[in-house]
Amino acid sequence: MSDSSPLPPVRLHPEAELARDALATPLLSRAARLARWAGPDTRIDAGGGLVEEQLPAAAELLGLSGDDAAAFASEAWRVAVDTGLVEIVDSEDEDEGTVAAGPDLALLTQGSPHEVLAVWQEALETVLADASVPDLDDLEGALDETGEIDFSRLEWDPEAEADFLDGVLGNLYLLTVSEDGPGDGPVPLPALAASMIVPSDMGEPTNDVLEQVSDAMMRLDDQFRLLEPVGLVEYQPVDEALMAEPDDAVAEPAARADDTDVSRYGMVRLTPLGLYGLRARLLEAGLTAPAVGDLVDKGADVLLDGTATFPPTAAQAETEQWLARREPLAAARELLAAARGADAGAPLRRLRCQQALSLVGTEAEPALREVLDDPELGGLARVWLSEHGAPDVPAPSEAMIFWLTIDTIAAQLAAEGNSEELRALVQGLAAQHGGFFAAAWRVDHPATADVLEAMGRLHPDKRIAKEARKAAFKARSQQGG
Repeated sequence: MSDSSPLPPVRLHPEAELARDALATPLLSRAARLARWAGPDTRIDAGGGLVEEQLPAAAELLGLSGDDAAAFASEAWRVAVDTGLVEIVDSEDEDEGTVAAGPDLALLTQGSPHEVLAVWQEALETVLADASVPDLDDLEGALDETGEIDFSRLEWDPEAEADFLDGVLGNLYLLTVSEDGPGDGPVPLPALAASMIVPSDMGEPTNDVLEQVSDAMMRLDDQFRLLEPVGLVEYQPVDEALMAEPDDAVAEPAARADDTDVSRYGMVRLTPLGLYGLRARLLEAGLTAPAVGDLVDKGADVLLDGTATFPPTAAQAETEQWLARREPLAAARELLAAARGADAGAPLRRLRCQQALSLVGTEAEPALREVLDDPELGGLARVWLSEHGAPDVPAPSEAMIFWLTIDTIAAQLAAEGNSEELRALVQGLAAQHGGFFAAAWRVDHPATADVLEAMGRLHPDKRIAKEARKAAFKARSQQGG
């Protein structure tokens, strides 16, 4: 993901709801139970972990059984320590110490939703750090003469591994918040692994690339199993039966997966809590990661500029929330005032203004009538009044019609680029108005030349495209550019 391009806005659940979700996650709830259980008799080792003799009692308290019970109890304890639910008391014994309830334990029952989520976020960071560490079984033979891990023997780069997981989670976030993505639906693990490895310009993946995707899937399978108990994701693991099938069945999951068997290769989706957590991490990393509702207390100028890059559905949701806090007539006047301007962003502001006003009822009519003679707003005011069945709407002049047409195309170019919808609009204009280009180049609008050049690029008829380019040249000459 680019660190400069803003991400699509995410729709977050209310913090109170997310805080309840956080408290209900298996890992944080276990950590809290251990923190309340811990006391002066609880013994820890030099690293702050529970001594081995205490793990069975901790596992029993948590209702854990089986071969992994001690490991799960140890993980929950480590989260309790890392999040401040447990505080380590200094001890003269270098090998063992004691603990007490930490300052953050009370936040889980008495803190605000935001404070609860801050504790959960610390738990998430602990689990993410653990997820980037290879299995302890893989450490055998990787210790040097002093007993320290020799990463060169392990062929493991901790920074690269953490960056890879961050990249995967970033892509999962982007897929989730994009309007053309799966939304609340799960993402196939092969697609997620391929998004990090297969170059975007590669046609048919090579065997080497497919093998890398397969290796990445196995790593991600382990990592998502770790991340599910903290509530970041809901995960359907890779079908273990696949491990018993021929090697090529696993080595080429992206190629073999189809609608009937893709789920066997793992399916993952971010939870509402996971969306909240990843957005917080993206913001911390300096990325622009907006959320719907961020602009509700801002002025109309900030709303129109802020939603300029939003996809249509998100822009409407943000605008609806903004309007809900304001009286319709005052909101309409504020929107119209913010839509004025001759800068490059003004056409798109006016388009967003027009879209916002479409959500306002007839109470806004006086505001629209006030701008009927405004050269920049008179056209959209007439459109709004006509669509709302207002009486006595003055007909627009030909100059106003052409100005509004240029302004609208300039806004569409800024919002969508050379889209198919815009291509159809250009063709329709040229077909309906035989002398369009002969008149359009005279329009006194800052974007006239740019719009005519774009029409020349977009129109499939070479003769008409040439007319558009000639008109653009005339417009630029008229503007002295």
